[in-house]
Amino acid sequence: MAKFENIITRFAPSPTGHLHIGHAYAAAQAFNFAKRHNGQCLLRIEDIDTSRCKPEFTQQIISDLHWLGHQWPEPVMVQSTRFEIYRQALQTLIERAITYPCFCTRKEIAAANKHPPGPEGIVYPGTCEHLDYETTKKRITKGEPYVIRLKMDSALGLLKNHDLHWIEGVGLEAEPQKRLEVAAAQFGDIVLARKDTPTSYHLSVVVDDAAQGVTDVVRGQDLYFATHIHIVLQALLGLPHPRYHHHPLLTHKGGPKLSKSDKHRPTPTIKSIRDQGLSLDDLEEMITDHLKAV
Repeated sequence: MAKFENIITRFAPSPTGHLHIGHAYAAAQAFNFAKRHNGQCLLRIEDIDTSRCKPEFTQQIISDLHWLGHQWPEPVMVQSTRFEIYRQALQTLIERAITYPCFCTRKEIAAANKHPPGPEGIVYPGTCEHLDYETTKKRITKGEPYVIRLKMDSALGLLKNHDLHWIEGVGLEAEPQKRLEVAAAQFGDIVLARKDTPTSYHLSVVVDDAAQGVTDVVRGQDLYFATHIHIVLQALLGLPHPRYHHHPLLTHKGGPKLSKSDKHRPTPTIKSIRDQGLSLDDLEEMITDHLKAV
């Protein structure tokens, strides 16, 4: 196993519902990684989606994690208290002339897109990139919904002399580390912020990882491709690059990953397991069964 020193990692759930057994597995990967390397794992609450995130879910997450046996340093970082910090990071990118407002709806983007989807779905075709200043100003003044997008080509042009790569990891298992090159152009002009929320997942996560001194990001394979974007944003903002360790996801047998939003394949939550009087051993058996489906 690779040896690391002064490790800081994090577990960063979004309080849009209760933790389920997939989250329990992900939390174990992060906390156990820190423990194996004599480091620490932080808890961060990623609640920038204020319309879906609820304080009662945050409270239940903390209770469930304690029941699972995890501990972390206080205070816990809560993203909804940090909007001004994200706004400052966004302004830095705006001042570098590598962003633009976009007014397209998802339906319009889907209809206009003639390219194959990228790793994270439909790639924005750049419809609003060339809107003139006066048109953009009028539409914003009228109160039209919009997002702020990163001009990916321009951003990569600014970084043409940077060695954009990351170390994919290993510390989770006894595997060699890999040096992976960034290929961010395939994602197109990603969303950095929305009209009423001065950040996105991509922007807030790189700002917060730097603020918390995170050395190693331990997270699910579903976020593997996001690493390309995160390395670009870190380079643009002058932030350090952590190492990354992407672990497998728990899945339904022969089906998709476990999800709290999947109404057709309900996933046991930690709260429901506790309410039934089941034990940590029972939970471990459930996780093992789902791992066999991976």
